[in-house]
Amino acid sequence: MNRISGRCVGTLAVMVSLSVAGHTIADDSTGEALVPLPSVLDFTQGGGFGIALGGSVEYEGAYDGSDETELEVTPAGGVHYRQGNHLFFWEGYELGWRGRLADTWLVQAGVRDEEGLDPDDSEDGNLDGIEPRDSHVVGFLEVRRGFGDDWRNWVGARVMGGASDFGVLGVLAAGHRFGEQVDGTGTEIYGFLTFGTEDFINKDFGLSEADALGSGLPRTTLDGGYRSAGIQIVHRRYLTRNLHAIAQAGAELYSGDIGDSPIAREDYEFELSLALVWHFGR
Repeated sequence: MNRISGRCVGTLAVMVSLSVAGHTIADDSTGEALVPLPSVLDFTQGGGFGIALGGSVEYEGAYDGSDETELEVTPAGGVHYRQGNHLFFWEGYELGWRGRLADTWLVQAGVRDEEGLDPDDSEDGNLDGIEPRDSHVVGFLEVRRGFGDDWRNWVGARVMGGASDFGVLGVLAAGHRFGEQVDGTGTEIYGFLTFGTEDFINKDFGLSEADALGSGLPRTTLDGGYRSAGIQIVHRRYLTRNLHAIAQAGAELYSGDIGDSPIAREDYEFELSLALVWHFGR
C-alpha cells in the first residue's frame, strides 16, 4: 500500500507472463520475511543490511486525471536495515521504518516526496495557464492487521499529510495473498478507498481565480471527503538467485465531483509497471 498516493497504480498481461515464465528459487530465502506480502519489501534475508537496485518501466497517465499517457523509465529498488522485527528503509521516494508487532500487526511510518502539478505535465497543452503546484515532503503512518500468521488476508489504513496547502489523504484497504509462499514472493491483490481534505483534493483538481484567468477554464473549488476507489495487483518473483521482478497493475476511479473538474479529463486512471532489481550479496 506504500504506492498509494495522488497517483495510484488495468491489465494483467505482465502478471500472467511472469507467473508462466518465472519460477521461485526454493533455497533463496535464508531468513523469514518481515511480513510475507509482495507489497511489503524486505531485502535483508532476516537481518542486517539488504540492498537491491535496478530500474522500472511504467506506463501511466501523465498526471492525475489525464487523458494523456506516458512511458517512463525510473530507478527502482531499496536499501534496508533490519534488527529483529524492525526494518529501516529507503525505497524510491520514501524513507522510514516498518515493524511487525505481535506477529499480526504491521506499522509503517516515515516521510516521502510528493510531486506537484506543472503545466508542462500536459504535452497537449491541457494545463496551459494554470499556476504550478509545489512538490511537498510529507509524513505518513500506516497500520495493517493480518488475519493469521501467514498474512493470507489483511486490512489496513494509511494517513499522509503535510503543509496546509497539501492537506491530508486517508486510505482504507483490504487485501488477499495467493499461494503458499511466505518469503515475500507471489501475487497479492487489494482494493482501496481514498479520502482527502479540501486542500488535498484541490491541489490536484481545483482551479483558483488566477488559474481560471490564465487558462480560460472555469474556477473550480471541490469539497473534501470521498476521493476515489481502486484495485491493485502486485506480483513479485525471483527470476534468478539475485534478479527479482516486481510487477504492478491497477486502476482507480474518481468520485463524481472530481470527474467533473476541468483538470480531470478522465474520471479514472491506470498504471502498469515492471521493475527488475539486482539483490546484492545473495
